[in-house]
Order: sequence, then C-alpha cells, then structure tokens
Amino acid sequence: MVTGTPEEEERQGDPAADLSRDDIASGSLHDRLSSARDDFEHRVDRARDQFDATNEMIKKRTGRDLFAAIGVGIVAAAAVLASLLFVKWAFAILAVGIAALGVFELTRALQARGRRIDLVPQLVGAVAIVGAAFWFSTAVHWTSVFVSLAFIVVWRVLVQMSARDGRVYASIFSDIIVGCFIPLYVPFLASSALVLVRQDDGELWVIAFLLVVVVADTAAYATGLAFGKNKLAPRISPGKTWEGLAGAVVVSVAAGIAAAVLLLDLPWWTGIIIALALVGSATMGDLGESMIKRDLGIKDMSSWLPGHGGVLDRLDSILPSAVVALALFHFLSPLGVA
Repeated sequence: MVTGTPEEEERQGDPAADLSRDDIASGSLHDRLSSARDDFEHRVDRARDQFDATNEMIKKRTGRDLFAAIGVGIVAAAAVLASLLFVKWAFAILAVGIAALGVFELTRALQARGRRIDLVPQLVGAVAIVGAAFWFSTAVHWTSVFVSLAFIVVWRVLVQMSARDGRVYASIFSDIIVGCFIPLYVPFLASSALVLVRQDDGELWVIAFLLVVVVADTAAYATGLAFGKNKLAPRISPGKTWEGLAGAVVVSVAAGIAAAVLLLDLPWWTGIIIALALVGSATMGDLGESMIKRDLGIKDMSSWLPGHGGVLDRLDSILPSAVVALALFHFLSPLGVA
C-alpha cells in the first residue's frame, strides 16, 4: 500500500483542509460561470447595438422601421394565407375590412386637404362592392359599383344643398369627381381579387399573384437600398431607382416561374409573363399612390401599420395587380397541365 508523506497524510486527515479545497473549487466554478455570463451579456448587448444601428441606418435612408415592417408583414401574410387555404369566406371578410380601412384613410386624407368627401356613402359603397364580388353574381357586382357611385353623388349634392355655404359649382363638381374616384380606386380594384378567388383554383392564383408582387416589392427595396443610384421617377417617388426595378424583375421572374409550375400547373414560360405583367402593374400602382400622396403633401396615408405607414400604403401595388391577375387567369389558365 502506497502512502503519501506525513504532511500530505496530515492534510488529508484535516477536515479544514478538505473544506478549503471545496471552497476553492466552488469559487473557481462560480468565477467561470460569472465570466461566461458576463461574456454572453456582452455579446447580447453588442448584437443589440448592431441591430439598432442597422435599423437606424435603414430608417434614416428609407424612413421605414424595417424590422417592425417584417413583423407586421409576417402576421398579415399568415392571416391571408390561412384564410385562402382553409376558409375562403374569412378571406372575403378580411378583404372587405381592408378595403374599408383603405377608403377611410384616403377619405380622411382628402378631407384634411379641404375636399368635401362624405365618409358614410364611401364606406357603404366599399362594403357593397367588395362583398358583392364574392357573395353574389357578376351582374350584382357591377350593379353595386354603379349604385355606389350614384349614392355618393346624390349624397354629396343633398349635403351641399343643405349647407348653403356659397361653394361654387366648379368646386362642387370637383368634389364629386374625387368622391367617385375613391370607390373605383380602392374597393373596385380590390374586388377583382374576390372575383378571382371564386374561380376554380382561384385561391392559388391569388396566392401566386400576391407572392410575385410581395417578392417584387421586397427585391426592389433591397436592391435599391444596396445598389440604387439612378432615380426611376424622382419627381414622383425619389426613393425608387432603376436598379431596384431591375432587381424586382429578376427575382420576381424566378418567383413567377416557381408559382406557375408548383402552384398553377402551368408551363414554366408562363411564369415569365405573369412576373413581368405583375411587376409592371405593381410599379405603376406604387407610383400612382405616390402621386396622390405628393399631391396631398403627405408621406404616408396613416401610421396604423408600424414600418409600413397605412393600409393603403401596402395596397398600392396590390390593387392594380389584382385586376392584372384576373386577366392573366382568363388568358393562361386554359394552358394548365391536365
């Protein structure tokens, strides 16, 4: 049996020495854990600072909170996708509500600039037009459009007659024209998506066109942010560039081909047609709303959606694209793979 030196044997038999060694080991472990925790907290703080700095840089350049916009976009996309795939009538209700909010925003913005726009007939018309597109026939849908326009005109005339404020005929006529523009711009264009979703596999076409438009918007934003130098339409929307448009075309063509083959059972080359048509309509819609906002002297229609502005600021590229998607459905769906 091997034994240690007398000093070692004495220390081994000393309870105080054993306790001292345990304290040292415990203290060493505690120090290591504290150091690891401090290092982790330092890394988290540094990552948070980098995150905030990146977000502030993007906000300074674009005026948008990118990460808030991503969060809102994910929630909205999940709601739309779930309603389209599982409960179509829920998508219709969602579309009615979104169209009504867009009409509300635009009406309030016009009222703030001195336009005499009546909110009640505008909201009634929005609900009637979008609702009829899904729950009733094509004839009823078109009838709801004309009845809504007549309702808006009559309401404005009656309100103006009772006001007796000396407003000149040119101003009254201008208010009526602008008032009739709202239901044609927001609910009528939005109703095209409801007409589309009623078709055979229409929900897949709605998903496809929304996918291409969102991808195009995102690619234009990212490419323009990274490489944008040449302004696309500086007098209308200074933030848009030709480089951003080129990025939107390239990425949306890839998305269009994928959507055509995987979702719509169409030949791959139809995806190029779908992508180019939707990029064109989305760009025109975006520039069109920018013209309206520039004329009104505002940056966003509202601040309801963090990182996005208002509801209408997110619908600008989608509204005209819904009409184009409906036309593409009628032209291209006969080419579907049996």
